[in-house]
Amino acid sequence: MTTHAYGWIGLGNMGEPMAANLAQAGFDVLAFDAAGTEARLPEGAQAARSSADVARGADTVFLSLPDGRVSLAVIAEMMATNDRRAGTVIDLSTIGTQAARDAADACAAGDAVFIDCPVSGGQVGARAATIATMWGGSADLLEIHRPALAAISKNIFHVGDEPGMGQTVKLLNNFLSATTMAATSEAVHFGLSQGLDMQTILDVVNVSSGRSYGSMDKFPRHVVPETWDSFFDMALMAKDLTLFEESLNAAGTHNRIGQLIADVWRQAHGVLPDADHTEIYRAIGGETGTTKRSG
Repeated sequence: MTTHAYGWIGLGNMGEPMAANLAQAGFDVLAFDAAGTEARLPEGAQAARSSADVARGADTVFLSLPDGRVSLAVIAEMMATNDRRAGTVIDLSTIGTQAARDAADACAAGDAVFIDCPVSGGQVGARAATIATMWGGSADLLEIHRPALAAISKNIFHVGDEPGMGQTVKLLNNFLSATTMAATSEAVHFGLSQGLDMQTILDVVNVSSGRSYGSMDKFPRHVVPETWDSFFDMALMAKDLTLFEESLNAAGTHNRIGQLIADVWRQAHGVLPDADHTEIYRAIGGETGTTKRSG
């Protein structure tokens, strides 16, 4: 009996800890990262020399990449690989609804299956294997790969049968997260201007109706101590919100708030281009320039 081999392409802030959890759970993992595989390779995984090598050596390939352009380029390389072994591509990246559909078409043309499966929970969740995964694809195929997903995710959701459905849930989730983070930042700055203490504001809000994940987790962990180390960049949040805005426009649904929030984050990225996303607090407060993140 042949062991099912998993490939992993993308060993960044999210990809490396997820791949590490998969390898530590006893799965065969063949990994590659264009920025340097050996330096990022998790213990227990094997190094590949390219995405094509991963496609030759693995039955199923996980992707954890920055955006849709990169995912589509990697998929094109894998589909064009001679003696390719990989028949399933599971993309954990946030690439947008249309890119997921394009990726599914590209895989189908190569006689492979594409699964749209973005994740949420941040680097802390990725390391603790507590992230949420949003599977957009065959329910039967999900059951086949559920043991592997369970090694990296505590909350596994089958959100629909079609590629793009996972992206839809992920984008609306990030929109809600971005909205509460920006709104909390604006509210706290207002409170400070009236002589209140930040911790007092948070103490009251977090036992009241205005509480959110931003006020309960991100502010205490990253804003109050000024560590700015959530390992999710402002650029990525601005990118995700632009994808959400584009999806709203394509769907023809209400987009007044979506456009407003996307503009807020794009402007914040413009004044703090290298910042952690929790530094939206600094941008709303009028700060500009170099990031202050610790480390």
